[in-house]
Amino acid sequence: MHKKKPDWLKIKIELNSNLKSVQALTNSLKLNTVCNEASCPNRVECFNRKTATFMILGSVCTRNCRFCNVTPGTPETVDKLEPLHIAEAVGKLGLKHAVITQVTRDDLKDGGASHFAEVITEIKRLNTSTTVEVLISDLKGNIDDLTTILNAKPEILNHNVETVPNLYKTVRPQAIYKRSLDILSKSKEIDSNILTKSGFMVGLGETEEEVVSLLKDLREVGCDIVTIGQYLAPTKDHLDVVEYVHPDIFDKYRDIAYELGFKYVASAPLVRSSYNASKVLEQEGIIS
Repeated sequence: MHKKKPDWLKIKIELNSNLKSVQALTNSLKLNTVCNEASCPNRVECFNRKTATFMILGSVCTRNCRFCNVTPGTPETVDKLEPLHIAEAVGKLGLKHAVITQVTRDDLKDGGASHFAEVITEIKRLNTSTTVEVLISDLKGNIDDLTTILNAKPEILNHNVETVPNLYKTVRPQAIYKRSLDILSKSKEIDSNILTKSGFMVGLGETEEEVVSLLKDLREVGCDIVTIGQYLAPTKDHLDVVEYVHPDIFDKYRDIAYELGFKYVASAPLVRSSYNASKVLEQEGIIS
């Protein structure tokens, strides 16, 4: 059943010339952004600020999560020039902090890990002062593939748990909660200097107790950064919103997360995993 959005989810859009220039740049270099592909509610704001989250390995995902607007199906051929083109785009946009995500590529032997590593390496080659945050799939739990990505030395390794474990069968039936936690845990074992990050949605029918338990699980595997945002159904064919969570509850979750020891927390209705990701650079001492 369709629920009317509350006032706190209404977005004031102010357009400027950067919007068209970012779109033109990504089009000219044949790059995908999760901003467009996932219909992010903040994409106009981010493009206006001359920033974007690049999505590699095509625009078609091999999984079909019921909350996500990225197209599922048979994926495209991997673009060998993509690492160079993304590095060039990062430079032209003047990004101090580059965020790269991916479609899940279960069809590839390494889940796209080697290509991801090439993207990180190329960004750092052409933009020596830019920090890199990667938002990866679960790689089917393959630790060798995870190691391939981490060996390219991103500053932040992000893997989203997306929702509480009780809702996995409904929300992301092709994923496994423990496997996602293991990706975060193993990242710390492979590279003790890596900052790990995860995010999840609320408003899908979870309880406050389940959210607190999830936060505790993330801290137990050493997760440093967490993002919490409101689930918004991209289309009528996706999961319905069960509840529009009040901003006061997001503040409550933020305070609990800090009490549990997270280094940085973003918790608000319109927060998304990569939204304002560069703000972590403003927290003194988080990234050295």
